[in-house]
Amino acid sequence: MKSMTGFGTGDAPLDPGKLTVEVRSVNHRYLDVRVRLPQEFVDQSMFLEQRARERLTRGRFDIGVRYEGPLPAARLDVERAINTYRELERLRDQLSPGETVPIAALFALPNIYSAPSTLEPAGVQRALGAAFDVAVRGLERMRAQEGEALARELAGRIAACRALHDQITERLPEASRTLAARVRARVERLLADVSATLDPSRIEAEIALLAERGDVTEELVRLDSHFAQLESLLAMEEPSGRRLDFLLQEMAREANTVGAKSQEAELGHRVVELKSEIERMREQVQNVE
Repeated sequence: MKSMTGFGTGDAPLDPGKLTVEVRSVNHRYLDVRVRLPQEFVDQSMFLEQRARERLTRGRFDIGVRYEGPLPAARLDVERAINTYRELERLRDQLSPGETVPIAALFALPNIYSAPSTLEPAGVQRALGAAFDVAVRGLERMRAQEGEALARELAGRIAACRALHDQITERLPEASRTLAARVRARVERLLADVSATLDPSRIEAEIALLAERGDVTEELVRLDSHFAQLESLLAMEEPSGRRLDFLLQEMAREANTVGAKSQEAELGHRVVELKSEIERMREQVQNVE
């Protein structure tokens, strides 16, 4: 099991300097890759994103690149500057006709500069790939460590759920007797108020019907099966976050049904605790790959 939270950094030489790649990841339902490159290497954006998609799985990944070393000074792209200024004039004509577009506004825009690089593209790709691979290895180590901590946390929650499950199971006979006694007492009060009688067998039949409607044996059996499936998923090396989330949704549904059928206060308290533990696990697995 791996967490979707992590950080890794890697360096690679790129004469006459050095490239550094940083990869940060957080939880996300799908694979979301965002690449930030210096202007000098922006043409390598697709290369780096494709490499990331080949190596990474579920999560949001922010990839940043820095270059340390001498680069040629940026130069004004005259054609781009002319086209940009014309676009600014068109915008001026729509928003505020007659106003002057200051030339200084043009030079504040970074996209009109180009920085011709003496760095050979194939060499840049090799350096980017090497630095990225080192960064990803560091990221995966951190995600694995976080995943181990999550697995221990979830294992403890499962143990707590099993204990509550056992308490609920043990409490069922007493809860059934308490319900039956309460129903009998209520019927007796009602009959006394109207000075009437009722066939005892009819009362017992109604009590049996209530007990059948409140039977949660099937739900508890399914919950027990879900606990075992959860424990098996925690031991898996491949990504299991989505399966864990689905399984916990099913567990929450079963626990809700048990709660809805429970008519005894002590039993209800145990069910509330069980639902709380399941919800805590659901929050945790949102960060599992």
